[in-house]
Amino acid sequence: MPSAALLRRQIEEALAERIPSALTPAPKARNAVSATGIQPLDALVQGGVPLGALTELVGPECSGRTSTALSFLAQLTQAEKVCAWVDVTNALDPFSAAAVGIDLKRLLWVRCGAAGKHAQTAKYDFKLPEKYLIPPTIKKGLHGGGFGGHPRHEIKGLSNAVGDLLQPHSIAPRCAEPQHHVRPQQQGAIPVTTLISDVHPQAVPKKPWSRMEQALRSTDLLLQAGGFGAIVLDMGGLAPEFVSRVPLATWFRYRAAAERTQTSILLLAQYACAKSSAELMLRLHPAEAICDETTVFTGVRPRVQLIRQRFNSPTNVIPMRKPPQRVNEAQWECRTLWAGAR
Repeated sequence: MPSAALLRRQIEEALAERIPSALTPAPKARNAVSATGIQPLDALVQGGVPLGALTELVGPECSGRTSTALSFLAQLTQAEKVCAWVDVTNALDPFSAAAVGIDLKRLLWVRCGAAGKHAQTAKYDFKLPEKYLIPPTIKKGLHGGGFGGHPRHEIKGLSNAVGDLLQPHSIAPRCAEPQHHVRPQQQGAIPVTTLISDVHPQAVPKKPWSRMEQALRSTDLLLQAGGFGAIVLDMGGLAPEFVSRVPLATWFRYRAAAERTQTSILLLAQYACAKSSAELMLRLHPAEAICDETTVFTGVRPRVQLIRQRFNSPTNVIPMRKPPQRVNEAQWECRTLWAGAR
């Protein structure tokens, strides 16, 4: 009785003209990777962020999304590659980017919302209303866990408040006096254009979610133009109900364009939205504070978890035995300048 290997070779020889290697699985074509500059993270994802693919960095605030993306762009700009940062909520700090090692001459910063003739005079504190942003976490402890203001500022305005209570109009009328009830005026719906009051109306689109639309269109134009080593789409400050409005077809189009132009796309968000279009998905957890001394802050310890990696094995052949489980988490330390060498 012929063996399985002999039968397989005979079938492949018979079908060689019509179907070459009919019973041999094609090897996976894994994209090239680029290091992020963080050794534990590079070891976790087998070399770094894939080139020509969509990578999603998901995590809450103060989890290390921006610092990871800045470290990745620093490696590319030092290799004389041009990168772009599409900023939806104006969260990028150019001074922090330069301190990390990014060559600002090779970084295109797209600030959504600052358009028109007032773009040059736009302030750096140009932000969306609090309604459309994710509310910050409540800090517990005395005066906000040590991050609040001084107690002397908390009593500011107390004298004015007490003075208003002693005014004649604040004294309640007696029971025998006639009371005139003033019917409150019904307030209509606030127009969208009045939600943003700290910026010139001609420099701001009318729709509150138009910044996200501008970011998506800008990313489309950058991908069509080509020539960028990496494009970072920062939507980490938007609420999930607005980020989820982006259709999945948009992320699939970005994936195809990135593969065609060999551009790495980094999507920064607090919730996963790219789904299967992302070749690599990393979830970053809130960083743990490092306090070597009792009252001195000396750094943070970020933690990242590997959620999805499309090509995590070099072959399509499924082994008979169950392979050993891979480590899907990594952790590293970021020390402050005053902490010194440890």
